[in-house]
Amino acid sequence: MYYSSGNYEAFARPRKPEGVDRKSAYIIGSGLAALTAACYLVRDGQMKGERVHVFEKDPLPGGACDGHKYDIGYVMRGGREMDNHFEVMWDLLRSIPSLETEGASVLDEYYWLNKADPNYSLCRATVNRGKDAHTDGKFGLSDKGAMEIMKLFFTPDEQLEDKKITDFFDDEVLNSNFWLYWRTMFAFENWHSALEMKLYLKRYIHHIGGLPDFTALRFTRYNQYESIILPMVTYLKDHGVQFYYDTKVVDVQFSLEPGKKQAAGITVDHKGAVETIDLTEDDLLFITNGGCVESCTVGAQNKAAGFDPTIKPGNGWDLWKRIAALDDSFGHPEKFCSQPELSNWESATITTLDEKIPQYIQRICKRDPFSGRTVTGGIVTVKDSSWLLSWTLNRQQQFRAQPKDQLCVWVYGLFSDKPGDYVKKPMRDCTGREICMEWLYHLGVPVEDIAELAEHSANTVPVMMPYIDAFFMPRAKGDRPDIVPKDAVNFAFLGQFAETGRDTIFTTEYSMRTGMEAVYRLLNIDRGVPEVWGSTYDVRALVDASVKLRDGRKLTDMELPLMGRIALKEALKKIEGTDLEKFLRQYHAI
Repeated sequence: MYYSSGNYEAFARPRKPEGVDRKSAYIIGSGLAALTAACYLVRDGQMKGERVHVFEKDPLPGGACDGHKYDIGYVMRGGREMDNHFEVMWDLLRSIPSLETEGASVLDEYYWLNKADPNYSLCRATVNRGKDAHTDGKFGLSDKGAMEIMKLFFTPDEQLEDKKITDFFDDEVLNSNFWLYWRTMFAFENWHSALEMKLYLKRYIHHIGGLPDFTALRFTRYNQYESIILPMVTYLKDHGVQFYYDTKVVDVQFSLEPGKKQAAGITVDHKGAVETIDLTEDDLLFITNGGCVESCTVGAQNKAAGFDPTIKPGNGWDLWKRIAALDDSFGHPEKFCSQPELSNWESATITTLDEKIPQYIQRICKRDPFSGRTVTGGIVTVKDSSWLLSWTLNRQQQFRAQPKDQLCVWVYGLFSDKPGDYVKKPMRDCTGREICMEWLYHLGVPVEDIAELAEHSANTVPVMMPYIDAFFMPRAKGDRPDIVPKDAVNFAFLGQFAETGRDTIFTTEYSMRTGMEAVYRLLNIDRGVPEVWGSTYDVRALVDASVKLRDGRKLTDMELPLMGRIALKEALKKIEGTDLEKFLRQYHAI
């Protein structure tokens, strides 16, 4: 496998891999990484669909990319924001047919939508019960804070292993708008990995300017299950791929010899019926290890989600622990799943049932939420919330079958263990109705109306996720296994807890990249995997981000000691009249 850039290889079709007709594939899980692996096996690996087998422990595919109506109401555990430089995602979705537009791909549909209705926010944060916090697109960083961020950006990865964000940032950063934007958009906590923070800065340096108002982002038309997962599953079924639901892979057997590691068998539990499937070297195994939505608990309008981080047999953490015990190259799951109090947050889906609540939403987002177009344009963070509550409405309706007079609001709180400001209970102990009451309080609904609206004008379903931030826990090299470990001949790891270079976790792109790389490595497909967008090596992006991070203040305005000011003055003299001076002026650096 190798990386490439440009459109020479991007539009090429690889030759059929040698020996693929005698191979089969077994995929554990049906999340985005697993479905991507299956798609690349079929499209570029040219493996017959009936030889691809997908095992899913739940009754539905999609993993964390969900969105479904249950008897308790609509549920979306999370939302996914996309970037124009998700190179693998767009490489694949150009080949997945749209379920709505004949002759179009999912990429076509997505591209047209975001061109016609570009994303941006008109209110990023509120305070004092629904009043605009007037962050006004400013990061609010002092020069000292900006230098702390720059120092982290240039610190070698090796020096960041097992370090926390607070080892590098103090109040100069942590009390700024920058950190409010960052932590709520990406769900970082102060105690999370400094290494992941640095990787995010490098990966999205070209989007720093779009962080305050979300102009950097793109969204699907419907929830991620209907917009992404269903088209992929339909494509795979049309090609004959075999899906097995309510089926747990509870163990994997390996043959481990010097210089050769082979998956030799899998133990499968289908509704209590257990069998072992023997694997040969021609049987490729793709393992989704870990899982950010494992051990979720779901509440209801009148039921709290609670908090139960128990790792159950057959889930991704249990399977990874069994595998990791066999060989050090299979990673160290305990680095990620041993402290659920540091890796959890809770979300809720609030469905409005009449016209009473939408008026308060419209007052804040300054748009008609029933227009079918962008509504909040990303999350609105309640700056003075004890739960650090954020909420969003993507284009409505979020479900194809959703009634036109209803809205689906997604709400999440980073601090699930803190008492609320109106409902004096931790979020994890609140029923859906109580979470709705807390949200309505922060929308500015008159106190005397809150209980009535939460009870009769909305239905709220909370979901507690003990490991949703597990991949942000401080870690070191080797804690996540390589996608294809050294000497592995017929197996690969997939998803957010497999290791690939330069890309960042908690994105759709990371999951899909692991799926593509796994297939390309195991089948030795002769086509380049698109490399991660290189903005971190682009001097234009670096200078632009440096200026925007300081709210447009020029480099010449920095607080420098006397000798520094003299040196800067001399440097500016030397570049006077050159293209370098022209470039720095173009990006407002001087």
